[in-house]
Amino acid sequence: MCNSCEDLVDIRQIHIDTSLPRQERIASFINQLKNPYLFRCGDFVIEASFANNGASMEDRLKGILRT
Repeated sequence: MCNSCEDLVDIRQIHIDTSLPRQERIASFINQLKNPYLFRCGDFVIEASFANNGASMEDRLKGILRT
């Protein structure tokens, strides 16, 4: 793992209080994750990016779920 990756939040360490209202759970998740586009899951670095002219995230997820 890269040196600067140690500073990334590991998504497995995030805890959500399910008794909170939906908006507060979302806010808590984002606050704990700090950067929803760049984080860790164990030894893996997850980086999300989006193209202006490609398939939507929803389309990609549907494709993954179909396989």
